[in-house]
Amino acid sequence: MNEIDDLDIIAIIGLSGRFPQAKDIDSFWQNLKDGVESISFFSEQELLDSGVSPDLLKNPNYVRAGTVFSDLEMFDANFFGFSAKEAENIDPQQRLFLESAWDVIESAGYDPEKYRGLIGVYAGIGLNTYLLNNIYPNFDSEDSVGGYQLMLNNDKDFLPTRVSYKLNLHGPAVNVQTACSTSLVAVHLACQSLLNGECNMALAGGVSISALQKTGYLYTEGMIMSPDGHCRAFDKQAKGTVGGSGLGIVLLKRLEDAIADRDTIHAVIRGSAINNDGSLKVG
Repeated sequence: MNEIDDLDIIAIIGLSGRFPQAKDIDSFWQNLKDGVESISFFSEQELLDSGVSPDLLKNPNYVRAGTVFSDLEMFDANFFGFSAKEAENIDPQQRLFLESAWDVIESAGYDPEKYRGLIGVYAGIGLNTYLLNNIYPNFDSEDSVGGYQLMLNNDKDFLPTRVSYKLNLHGPAVNVQTACSTSLVAVHLACQSLLNGECNMALAGGVSISALQKTGYLYTEGMIMSPDGHCRAFDKQAKGTVGGSGLGIVLLKRLEDAIADRDTIHAVIRGSAINNDGSLKVG
């Protein structure tokens, strides 16, 4: 590489992730190498205990498979300046993303409180099943927080700004919502922000975790879900997908800066682009 080649290249200097049966990136990579299928199949009693209707279980198209995300309830509230009551009313997706955002910056060798440059946040979040199934049914209880605080703790719009506020980051904080492509679009936008000089480093990623841990799904012929609960990507036996849970964040920096700062460079991004299928595809 020469100096001209380096100008439009982005370095990945940190990465963090959590997935079913994988507490970090290393565990996830090991599972991939070992061919581990991180999909769980549930007994009838487990599904009943999770609130699945007995009538639904009798449906022959109900597939008793899904993913289990361990330690969903675990969070170091005090470290991030939350009371226990506040933490209980925050979407676990927000909590886990905040922890991972700190982790990825720290693992890259930086302290967000001492870093003098601008760190941007580009991120998106999935459907808040915790709000629907855990908070709303108990909204009138004495332990519930006020409506405005509840909105900040659970609305999709506030994930990037919550991270920026709690970690004292002064770069752009941009919410991204493009369904399944959210995380990659966040990476694209973060790269553009870096190349435009809007920030010195950027966090980019997404999180989608269901609070309903042990539930299956109803298979519909012709749709995207798998009829047997197995996901065989890039395989001739592939029949469909299975909804999962996960979280991933990368820390990005302009390559020339990463080299100058002697950062650990895990990979580089030489270019990115986004478009849409227009009227060719629904959704």
